[in-house]
Amino acid sequence: MSCEFKVVIPARYGSSRLPGKPLISIAGRAMVLHVCDRAKAAGAAEIVVATDDARIQAVVEDYGFAAVMTSSAHESGTERLAEVAALYKWNKDDIIVNLQGDEPLIHPETIGETIVHFHNQSVNVVNIMSRLNTKKAFEDKNNVKVVVDKNNDALYYSREPIPSSWNGWENIPRYMQTGVIAFRRDTLIAFNAMPETCLEQIESVDMNRILETGGKIRMVLTDAITIGVDVPEELKAAEVMLKDDELLGQYL
Repeated sequence: MSCEFKVVIPARYGSSRLPGKPLISIAGRAMVLHVCDRAKAAGAAEIVVATDDARIQAVVEDYGFAAVMTSSAHESGTERLAEVAALYKWNKDDIIVNLQGDEPLIHPETIGETIVHFHNQSVNVVNIMSRLNTKKAFEDKNNVKVVVDKNNDALYYSREPIPSSWNGWENIPRYMQTGVIAFRRDTLIAFNAMPETCLEQIESVDMNRILETGGKIRMVLTDAITIGVDVPEELKAAEVMLKDDELLGQYL
């Protein structure tokens, strides 16, 4: 049995570190368009770019994908996702994947890895995580770290290096949250109706809101390499990796 799913791609223009980030050209195409094509390759039933800027909307629509203007007051991509889910009036059990517009290297199979877990009716949120292989990456506050329990459900998200490396860092599990998060629609709407929580604000990680209010998030480990482009150095790395990316030739 397969699960149909929608993909919403939050794409905000006003990044403090890379202004206009979704429209930055990589391999001859705006970053957000790479993400759209990869969502399509994953088999999404619908793809919608949620933005706060008419320039992004125009580029996306000219390319043939749907885009909708959302509130500029949102504090997170998840809030932008919830606005789109309510606007489109999708069904309560529909699976909606939050795919960040700064993940130009995301692999379709990585998106699909979130969907299979929804066959378990107790699972309402699924988040992809990847390994952090260097101490520098483990300590980088731009990388959101996550620790999990024996069922691979998230225990906590932090920008600090967790778990603690005081007893040696080489053999501890070092996982990074990625921008691929899937929700049942009703769970997403309920999340958006709740006020921000203390640890969410402290860490600047909105998924802590779910954990603080008693919810669960199933974490899925992927070995696929992806980059959430936040700073110029990551942009350069993404450009280099895209040159050798096999999927690129399928949609360019």
